[in-house]
Amino acid sequence: MQFTATSSLAPLASSAPSASSAGRSGRRGPERRRSGVGDADGMAVASFILGLIGLLVLNLFLGPVAIVLAAVALRRGTTRRGRALLGLGLGLADLIVLAAFVSADNTVSWSF
Repeated sequence: MQFTATSSLAPLASSAPSASSAGRSGRRGPERRRSGVGDADGMAVASFILGLIGLLVLNLFLGPVAIVLAAVALRRGTTRRGRALLGLGLGLADLIVLAAFVSADNTVSWSF
């Protein structure tokens, strides 16, 4: 029953992080955060564009999509808060325009 110091310390030495892996993990954290905010910024812009297009065509589908994208972008903390709020407002306007056309001719489709 003889124990050697090297056999008991070998697993501990291999599990310790090296200096090079600590540097990589330090750089990886902010990149993930930036991509999350970038995704939220993209959602804010997409909600604005879809809400704007939805005023003209497909407001039944594009209005709710614009509302959802704007809500997700605001929840994720977008830096383009105004754009997300405009997308939210335009999405709601899409649904109001749809309701106006439905009440005018009792159909969901547009007729020119």
